[in-house]
Amino acid sequence: MDWFAAPDYWLSRLLVQRLLAGLYLIGFLAAAAQFRALIGADGMLPVPRFTARVPFRQAPSLFHLHYSDRFFAAVAWSGAALAAAVAAGLGDAVPLWASVLFWAVLWVLYLSIVNVGQTWYSFGWESLLLEAGFLAAFLGNADAAPPTLVLWLMRWLAFRVEFGAGLIKLRGDTCWRDLTCLRYHHETQPMPGPLSWFFHHLPDPLHRVEAAANHFVQLVVPVGLLLPQPIASYAACAVLATQLWLVASGNFAWLNWLTIALALAAVEPARLGLPVHARRYPGAPLWYEALVIALTVAVLVLSYWPVTNMVSRRQVMNRSFNRLHLVNTYGAFGSVNRLRQEVVVEGTDEAVLTPHTVWREYGFKGKPGDVHRLPRQYAPYHLRLDWLMWFAGISPAYARPWFLPFVARLLAGDRATLRLLRHNPFPDDPPTHVRATLYLYRFTGWRELRETGAWWHRTALHEYLAPVDEHTLGRAGYRPPLGRPARSARKVPLDGLRRPRPPRTEHPGHPSGPGEGHPGGPPE
Repeated sequence: MDWFAAPDYWLSRLLVQRLLAGLYLIGFLAAAAQFRALIGADGMLPVPRFTARVPFRQAPSLFHLHYSDRFFAAVAWSGAALAAAVAAGLGDAVPLWASVLFWAVLWVLYLSIVNVGQTWYSFGWESLLLEAGFLAAFLGNADAAPPTLVLWLMRWLAFRVEFGAGLIKLRGDTCWRDLTCLRYHHETQPMPGPLSWFFHHLPDPLHRVEAAANHFVQLVVPVGLLLPQPIASYAACAVLATQLWLVASGNFAWLNWLTIALALAAVEPARLGLPVHARRYPGAPLWYEALVIALTVAVLVLSYWPVTNMVSRRQVMNRSFNRLHLVNTYGAFGSVNRLRQEVVVEGTDEAVLTPHTVWREYGFKGKPGDVHRLPRQYAPYHLRLDWLMWFAGISPAYARPWFLPFVARLLAGDRATLRLLRHNPFPDDPPTHVRATLYLYRFTGWRELRETGAWWHRTALHEYLAPVDEHTLGRAGYRPPLGRPARSARKVPLDGLRRPRPPRTEHPGHPSGPGEGHPGGPPE
């Protein structure tokens, strides 16, 4: 069918598929490196405990059939190997049916991880990677011209990502409407990057320009993605430029790179002076055409829910309307914190606590800690513990299910947990007690940076978690990993996690995961 094929988009397809395969690779690598401490059999939120209470029909996953840490590692590393091969071009070196199968396997493996990942995998970019990866399976390979319908479905997905995010900002925090949100965002975002300090100190008029440009790119430009060429290509370029700006200003896992991949589907290479494929593709197989048409019909039907949500005054963000994470609703930063609160975790090796006890601080890889340490660039890699620690400072209730198990693993010297940290102040023996304090962090100014070399200034607010030992946590039901016996230590009352007294901040929640105001935020 002439209407079915879009051979001029061969380069767009190549870039979209290779970039998506690369993001799958990063997702699987992050899962393989972090799962034992987070969701392993002896993790903070163990998969076996989850699958015992949540049936397969509510969270389809291979791990409902069998779970062991070894099996999870095999799934994650197999997914990483296949994603690397596809990113290197394997999908174009095999028959069309095999290429579709490879993408389907990647989707099934990652869906299996996300559906048992619980809080650690409750971010919008997980569903976005699954939805984009599912569509990529139907883009075909070098044996067939890119299907026009699938390219349009990717444009539709890019539209939902951008337009939904624009709507939630317009309906959310007042600072988006008066163009002042960027005064705070670069400092208070979940995980600042190495340039965030400099973005924060841009003149206020430029912050207003940033906010106004954001509204234009997320509310006006997305309409252009659905218009004929060359408007769609120009709109895609505007999305690309904005996403690269966001990549430079912070760490948002692979959210920005996913959006870039989707925008590339709207680019017609010839419109931008890029090479046009001279090859004549053979006609697409009938089974392939049938699959693409069926996919298109399914997406149109499932689009009812995200469209209804977008036009609703009670719009929610980052929600999946089905268990397969297909045709979801997206958005980010509908509200912006005015101040940054960080939980600082410390330990001591003293058996008896006194007013003169020396406490030593644990260092995290990405989240602010040492005030003299310049924030690092980790995205598109996702540091799940660091990201959740940001929410811990906002909502202790949200953190309670995993924070005390985290502390228990520090007291036990659990190697899998310590590998998630940058610095362990107790390399020889675990601490006898651990505590947590809530601090107010702010970026220093130019003069303060020159005089002290500090990127941050911090002020202690109050105790977040009273000092605890293994015995105290055992009484509260949090056992050491691997059945490690609790050491004999003086009992310290467990006051639990103290609720902070935050400054004004809004975090509208939704029941399926983190709140809709941010890429993944705590429920109220």
